[in-house]
Amino acid sequence: MKKLFLIIGAPGSGKTTDAQKIAEENNSIAHYSTGDLLRVEIASGSEQGKLIESFTSKGNLVPLDIVVKTIVNAIKNSPKDIILIDGYPRSVEQMNELDKVLQQDNNIKLINVIEVQVSEEVAKDRVLGRARGADDNAEVFKNRMNVYLEPLEEIQKFYKENGILHVINGERTIEEIVSEMSSFIKSKI
Repeated sequence: MKKLFLIIGAPGSGKTTDAQKIAEENNSIAHYSTGDLLRVEIASGSEQGKLIESFTSKGNLVPLDIVVKTIVNAIKNSPKDIILIDGYPRSVEQMNELDKVLQQDNNIKLINVIEVQVSEEVAKDRVLGRARGADDNAEVFKNRMNVYLEPLEEIQKFYKENGILHVINGERTIEEIVSEMSSFIKSKI
């Protein structure tokens, strides 16, 4: 059975870096980011990849069922049994769709959702400080932050009621965060 951990957090919270480091340090753990999974599927040239590209090439959002199918396929095809996926869910609809799929699939179990919590100020400083691309500016950050915050309360409530939400303070060193997150994941497997 595949054991799934979802890692959520604001832009600049460090969730991707944290998950990458944990997977690098633990041979039994695989890490995927939703965007990377979609890009890999496109690059594969599969029918699913062509379908995804028909949306992304026009700058449109990939439909929910396709995103969930892509994530579930990656989990099932992973050579490892412990999977970290960061940046998912980003909406209540994404959360509900994944929950529906997982309830029908006995081969994947969502163990925990880990929220890497940072203040908006820290997130903004990090994103604007790294300025990796054209989308790392104050206006785009504000929009990305709003997109993250809008469904957050409902997402937190859902996973808290299911007893699987774990919050980590993301305003420490990467080493401290990775150490705590890694220990927490190991305690659950």
